[in-house]
Amino acid sequence: MQINVVIHGDCVEELRKIPAGSIDLVFADPPYNMQLKNVLYRPNNTKVNGVYDHWDKFGSFAEYDSFCAAWLGECRRVLKDTGSIWVIGTYHNIFRVGNIMLNLGFWILNDVTWHKTNPMPNFMGTRFTNATETLLWCSKSETSKKYVFNHKIMKRYNGGKQMTSVWRIGLCTGAERIKGADGKKAHSTQKPEELLKRVILSSTNRDGVVLDPFFGTGTTGAAAKKLGRNYIGIERETGYVEIARNRIAGIGELWEEAGWLEEEKNIR
Repeated sequence: MQINVVIHGDCVEELRKIPAGSIDLVFADPPYNMQLKNVLYRPNNTKVNGVYDHWDKFGSFAEYDSFCAAWLGECRRVLKDTGSIWVIGTYHNIFRVGNIMLNLGFWILNDVTWHKTNPMPNFMGTRFTNATETLLWCSKSETSKKYVFNHKIMKRYNGGKQMTSVWRIGLCTGAERIKGADGKKAHSTQKPEELLKRVILSSTNRDGVVLDPFFGTGTTGAAAKKLGRNYIGIERETGYVEIARNRIAGIGELWEEAGWLEEEKNIR
């Protein structure tokens, strides 16, 4: 099994090539299946850059459910018994995904709320501003009790206080937001590195293997590399693959937190 690679291909097909019980952590940011019917405009008549990408479109809920059952089943197969999986989603899909995960045998450890400190407004004033996304953190099964959770590390990261299941993190903006040649954002749902930093730091040990079946522009791989972990990314869109590979290749120094586990061991 190759590690520290970005694989260009379909996630289900490529997951089937990975040995069973070989992955320490899966992070998945699957298509939302938002079912958008109309283009959204701001009050000044400018178009809102929402998620209208072709990879987010499915013919029906049944088609989406079948797709999710396929990739989630493969993710469960490749996970170690000591591993865990994080899946992020919006109200459009996370409840369907959670139901499928339970039916496959995963066991929910926490639901973590990403509270966006700078959410996109509800321009039409017809609903509450959607300021959250949900992450489901699950072990491989109800009997998988030895999953990795670096409780002391996360407490240290949180200023000495136990970290809660509400994470206040801003949207990916500014210099962190990857732009295409046209100057527009390269990916409509790029996640902030801070979000992946917490996921990976909490749920893996140094040199662990992190798998992301929807790699996009490589945020998971970037965070894994900066924390001294290994990664495997799967991505079917050629443009994203190139961006992710270049992004990760340009990373030099590790984050300070990469050495915290070793420091904790020395203290003991």
